[in-house]
Amino acid sequence: MKKSNSNPFAKFGTRKSNAAIKEQFRQEKRKAKKEREAFFDQKRAAAKGATPGAKPVTPVNRQTVTQDIMPLNKFIAYGGVAARREAAELVKKGIVKVNGVVITEPGHKVLPTDVVTVNGKKITRQRELIYILLNKPKDYITTTDDPQKRKTVLDIIGKATRERIYPVGRLDRNTTGVLLLTNDGELAQQLTHPSNQIRKVYQVTLDKPLEKADFETILKGVVLEDGPAPVDVLAYTDPRDKRNVGVEIHSGRNRIVRRIFEHVGYDVKNLDRVLFAGLTKKNVDRGKWRYLNEKEVRTLKHFSKGK
Repeated sequence: MKKSNSNPFAKFGTRKSNAAIKEQFRQEKRKAKKEREAFFDQKRAAAKGATPGAKPVTPVNRQTVTQDIMPLNKFIAYGGVAARREAAELVKKGIVKVNGVVITEPGHKVLPTDVVTVNGKKITRQRELIYILLNKPKDYITTTDDPQKRKTVLDIIGKATRERIYPVGRLDRNTTGVLLLTNDGELAQQLTHPSNQIRKVYQVTLDKPLEKADFETILKGVVLEDGPAPVDVLAYTDPRDKRNVGVEIHSGRNRIVRRIFEHVGYDVKNLDRVLFAGLTKKNVDRGKWRYLNEKEVRTLKHFSKGK
């Protein structure tokens, strides 16, 4: 029998590899997806009165653009001007413009391409988020600028960052201790919002020993001119000197600790915040500062959600 000279494996030579088959399948799938998106884009355009047969808008960057749209007060906070609540007040005052038009609604939606100005100064979103823990000394105020030219906490930070940062909450001029500074407007908003009940612990030195009756009165909760002032924990820090007490509260109202003790007849000689939202001043000397590490930032965001 005559042998065939043809290659017995020739019929397999034209078969595609598994990789080629998979790639062809992916291409066909992508093509079908594009056709489907184009179909629905045309339907949406027709519903809005667009010209029939017009080329549909490519949805490549639609998700990115949507994510970049944000409320005006949030945009200002991201620009490092102020926290979101304070930014909302700036908007309501009528000193904020979007593309040259005064906007008084904090929730006004801002596009990445919009030009936003506050008091005539252009605001841009911050690119790098900064978190600094400061052990605040006395005689410094917690504002970014002071018309009376007093020392501010930003004078201590110096050239720590080129980004515009601001204090989260306030400590009055003579109160010392833990203070957070950041340009993360969203986190600042959450940490200062009353509903999240952020824990704060203060060490207090009074002008005289705290009497047991007044101790019990404070612990039960006093009522100040702006409402009830509950105290979560109250304790003597030095059994031999009852002028020294520790206070844990969740309220962030102005001068709340001083006013609680003044209400029952005591003057606060020294007030030191030793804990804020899980942050302590451990290993940070008075008047010194440091950057937060990633773990501490995650913890802050955990606290900011009211957990």
